[in-house]
Amino acid sequence: MPLPAVSGVSVLIDAGANADNRPEHLAQFGVMGSIFASELLGIQQPRVRLLSNGEEAEKGSQLALEAHALMRESAAFDFRGNVEGRDVLRGATDVVVTDGFTGNVALKLMEGTIAELLDALRAEISADALGKLGGLLIRPAARRLRAKLDPETYGGAYLLGLRGLVVIARGNSGRREIANAFRLAARGVEHRVVERLAEGLPARPDSGEPASASEPALEGV
Repeated sequence: MPLPAVSGVSVLIDAGANADNRPEHLAQFGVMGSIFASELLGIQQPRVRLLSNGEEAEKGSQLALEAHALMRESAAFDFRGNVEGRDVLRGATDVVVTDGFTGNVALKLMEGTIAELLDALRAEISADALGKLGGLLIRPAARRLRAKLDPETYGGAYLLGLRGLVVIARGNSGRREIANAFRLAARGVEHRVVERLAEGLPARPDSGEPASASEPALEGV
């Protein structure tokens, strides 16, 4: 899922497709997120970090600790260690890797916080004549900020790890969000996202097929 960061857009992966994950899944998420950031966002050598409760390598749940060790040894992406939740929107990394349960909670918390802050700002501006006058002056900047933070701008999220291209939109998506979801799907086809993932993921030792063909799918961007 794309997150509006200070320096551009960060990729949150997994954003909710898999509530339970193993350490090797998170390592694969790093590969998928890195390919997505490179192919669709145009980021050269994307920085990949693992979401945890501290920047130190020894911080985190057992899942995070084991995933950190696997990602640190991987040569498939540029792993930069852990990232804390407070730094995600500050542009501390290009790809944020986590399990689907944690990722979905973080995503919904961000969406709710952003919506409440924008609504509170609108209410304060409309409270009196002076606020309304100030609102007229900042309206262009406010509209740009809202467009950047609005989930409808991104359309949806890719369900990666499948042999086909799937984009998932929110259940309460409006016409604009659905239209952007179609555009996102078209970009995925143009950039050969499915094929690039198949090339980038390690093969399963029992079949020689890419791991993405059978491993749990995940939400990327």
